[in-house]
Amino acid sequence: MSEPIPTVLLGGSGYVAGELLRLLSAHPHFRLCAIMSDSQPGEPLAAAFPHLAAVYGERCFQSQEEVRECLTREPRCAVFSAAPHGVSAQLIDSLLSAAASAGTAPRVVDISADFRFRSASDYAQVYGHAHGAPERLEQFTCAVPEHLARLDTAHVAHPGCFATAVLLASVPLLARGLVLPQLYVAGITGSTGSGRKPTAGTHHPVRHSDLYAYSALAHRHAPEIAACARAASGVAAEFAFVPHSGPFARGIHVTVQARLAQSASSAEVLGVLREFYARAPFVRVLDSAPRIKDVTASNYAHVSATSDGRSVAVMCAIDNLTKGAAGGAVQWMNRLFGLPETAGLTSPAPGWT
Repeated sequence: MSEPIPTVLLGGSGYVAGELLRLLSAHPHFRLCAIMSDSQPGEPLAAAFPHLAAVYGERCFQSQEEVRECLTREPRCAVFSAAPHGVSAQLIDSLLSAAASAGTAPRVVDISADFRFRSASDYAQVYGHAHGAPERLEQFTCAVPEHLARLDTAHVAHPGCFATAVLLASVPLLARGLVLPQLYVAGITGSTGSGRKPTAGTHHPVRHSDLYAYSALAHRHAPEIAACARAASGVAAEFAFVPHSGPFARGIHVTVQARLAQSASSAEVLGVLREFYARAPFVRVLDSAPRIKDVTASNYAHVSATSDGRSVAVMCAIDNLTKGAAGGAVQWMNRLFGLPETAGLTSPAPGWT
């Protein structure tokens, strides 16, 4: 593909948007056309993301109208939405309607939670408010790229950071009938996963040198994980999920435990994982336990497992901002435009972060 693909970024001032900008700056096929921020229109990108000043110079955040002009002008366009939950759906709906009226056909990857459920009622039950664009739900598929070979919709909903790690660890076990369909998950996330605006429970000085659980067995991502796992594996499984706030900025580590349906050794479980991900360029199955520092700021996921013959524990480490959000979104957008899935995403983790 010789001509660069115009690219629009919605919700442009948060951490995920900053990571998207970093990845897009080195992508061989996507060219930033417009970046929207309702809170900072006209402000320079470098003010929000000083580490990107050398790349984006004097470029500024734009208004919704300027984004709309880009979408209606370009015959094809890549749209990444990093807008907040509850905002993204209405914004995407409005922009897609304008594009349709102009005869253009953008493709969307939504990183919010707004299109992760198949029904508006399921969404409302979890998030406590009505869905912003229920008629658009059927136009989105929610999955991690490694679990869906063929996409039947024009747009994609990214499952999210915790969900990505849990699904990568659990779906092979369920799909191969290796475990009973009741899984127990302990996950630890870095402070960037809580977003840019600090709160009493998520501000990094509070989290520093500390570790604590939150929303135990009641986290809103658990139903999303269960829905995606069922779609990917064909098995209706229960997930008992206990998330934790970790004393670091980037990364997620999850441990998924389950009872084995039949006895299997650690080597046999690792063999199942390696076979399942044999054609997944960003998933590496290790003999030893994965570490967050080995994947930080990369699109790679490291997975390992151990078994005592009765139970199995699968560990997965990813970067929450990259593989769990911006990188996974770019991976999907590559596929939506028929590009190599790995385009712009093969840089290794920097290490020693």
